[in-house]
This record gives sequence, C-alpha cells and structure tokens, in this order.
Amino acid sequence: MSDLDSFDRRLLELVRHNNLEPARVLADKVGLSLSAVLRRLRRLRDEKVIVADIAVVNPALTGSALTMHVLVQMQQAGPQTMDNFARDIVRHPEITAAWDVTGDDDFLLKVQVGTMEEYDAFVRRALGEDKGVHSFTTLIAIRNIIENEAARRPLRGV
Repeated sequence: MSDLDSFDRRLLELVRHNNLEPARVLADKVGLSLSAVLRRLRRLRDEKVIVADIAVVNPALTGSALTMHVLVQMQQAGPQTMDNFARDIVRHPEITAAWDVTGDDDFLLKVQVGTMEEYDAFVRRALGEDKGVHSFTTLIAIRNIIENEAARRPLRGV
C-alpha cells in the first residue's frame, strides 16, 4: 500500500463519510487545489486504497426486510469441503456477507430475505447435507444498532 501523507489521510476520512462531496469542497476542507484533490483521489482509487464507491440502498427496496446471521458447521472441515462451500455460497444472492471463522463453527453468513418462507427456501437450497453442512444455527436480527459503519474505525496513524 502506498505511503499516505496527511492530505491523503484527511481526504480518506472525508470521503469515508460522504464520497459524493464535491472535489472543490474537499479541496477547501483539506487546503489543496481542486486539481490536487482530483489527482490524489484518482491515485487512491488506482492503488486500491479506495476499493469501492457504492450507494447503500434501503433494504426494503431489495426485499431484504429480515436479516439473519447463520453459523454453519461443516460435516468435515477439510480444505476441499471448505473451498467447495465457499465457492457455492457466492451464488446465493440472499447471502450479503460471509466469513470463514474460527471456533466451533466454520462459517458465518449474513443472510437477508423478505420473508421466513424465503429463508426456508434458501436453507433448503444452500445449507443441505448435500452441501457438506453438518448443522447451522440461525440468529435473527431484531433491530440494527450499528451496521456497515466502516467509517467508525479511525485510519491507522491518523
């Protein structure tokens, strides 16, 4: 990763909170020219310091009113079984995040669906024994307290 100076770090802090802020406004806030800010932002994207510019859409518009966190235990925790399952889960649009984890469970899945019927259909398609799944535990989110707030974490060295 490239060396980030204080201007880069300040720009990153600002765009983490609002990446639609006009470059001229960013320039005023960090004390650089408009062209310098545009050049720095282009470099930060090219060097994959900024990895995405996305819009977070209201889950109701995607039919994702229910959020479940699913702890999955595989029948065998060998590399082939784990890799096969990891490759398979990316095909399910209901899974909006997934992690290979340590402990008694092998995977943690964030699943978003509109209804319990949709969740049941998802479970039958994605978490059956034929997928190598031994067992799973579903935690249903009741309310969001903090979600997808990567900007809460300060940049190292800032």
